[in-house]
Amino acid sequence: MTITHLKHGKPESERAEDDAKVRGIVETALADIETRGDAAVRALSQKFDGYTPAAFRLTASEIEAAMSKVSDRDMADIRFAQDQIRTFAQAQRASMTDVEVETLPGVVLGHRNIPVQSVGCYVPGGKFPMVASAHMSVLTAAVAGVPRIVAAAPPVKGAPHPAIVAAMHLGGAHEILCLGGIQAVGAMALGTETLDPVHMLVGPGNAFVAEAKRQLFGRVGIDLFAGPTETMVIADDTVDAELCATDLLGQAEHGYNSPAVLVTNSRKLAQGTLAEIDRLLGILPTADTARASWQDYGEVILCDTHDEMLEVANDIASEHVQVMTDRDDWYLDNMHSYGALFLGPRTNVANGDKVIGTNHTLPTKKAGRYTGGLWVGKFLKTHSYQRVTSDEAAATIGAYGSRLCMLEGFVGHAEQCNIRVRRYGGGNIAYGTAAPYTEAAE
Repeated sequence: MTITHLKHGKPESERAEDDAKVRGIVETALADIETRGDAAVRALSQKFDGYTPAAFRLTASEIEAAMSKVSDRDMADIRFAQDQIRTFAQAQRASMTDVEVETLPGVVLGHRNIPVQSVGCYVPGGKFPMVASAHMSVLTAAVAGVPRIVAAAPPVKGAPHPAIVAAMHLGGAHEILCLGGIQAVGAMALGTETLDPVHMLVGPGNAFVAEAKRQLFGRVGIDLFAGPTETMVIADDTVDAELCATDLLGQAEHGYNSPAVLVTNSRKLAQGTLAEIDRLLGILPTADTARASWQDYGEVILCDTHDEMLEVANDIASEHVQVMTDRDDWYLDNMHSYGALFLGPRTNVANGDKVIGTNHTLPTKKAGRYTGGLWVGKFLKTHSYQRVTSDEAAATIGAYGSRLCMLEGFVGHAEQCNIRVRRYGGGNIAYGTAAPYTEAAE
């Protein structure tokens, strides 16, 4: 096996130091919000965004005023994107059915899919106001039937961003906050004097937002740990360097710490992509950001075979995986750890980010090993129920249950079963005398 790194990113030790700094800042800010409520939120908003309005929650007239600033074309594009995302989310919701089955005569088991009752949706602003994130969180929660959806995004140039407000409102938000960063997710999760806390936080964000969600997990539910954007291109010599370089830098421009990785079995493509990236960085308007990410977090990994490429890709478990090879379906069948796959040269991550219909809130930092991305099912809780409908079933299950409780030493548990045997057994099934299951099943 030969796997060669033609380009390395920043060492893991330095990345860990960065994470530790973020962790301390977030811990202090959340403790302040929990102690001082609105006063802390207002102070943090002033510190980080220079924004302290009379109220962070937008009124109906403020929402209307913001939406009036959105051009007809932009509004039509937002509606088109939301139609695509809604259609796919509705198909996902339809796949999740309630279940009820009679497992034995008189024993009925089932589950119901119940929406989370309140959700806080964070929409990043900062350098790039992420209008699409409103569709992905707010609209998907609405399709799931969440009865209270709070949406928050930071101010942009000292005011609510019109297109983000429009996307939140059209997506189905019940409350819209012009509030960003740690203070937004902290206020939604912990609650303040003027904001009732939510049960769940969702949405992507920068390292501080991701860390705030991590620290708040347990107090509230979260969708996943969505940190800085990651992208991987898996390519062979069926595509060219320009396409690979464009797809890598197209995601590296997200921030200064966005990993971008090329995995290939073609040395010519690897070297050509490195050269093409240098060329594009000379003309890309967002080159300052993309160059920093590529310098510190960019990698080029050269493998001998597709099997090696697959192994590397599954180990890295990148958020976005663009596959452009002569065997894209093979990767679809064999990839098991990633956020989302983008198959073939006609497909690209940007379409997934903005409009194609799948959700762009995806796992990062290897979380794709144990979770998928945000989808309508994340807003639904599957709750089971049981019903015993006959005396015979109550006595039969009770006898088994009693013995199994005593096997573990739970006498009080066993008595819960015994009382049903005594009351419903009619003298036919006494404690501890039920036939072995294999015979009973016959």
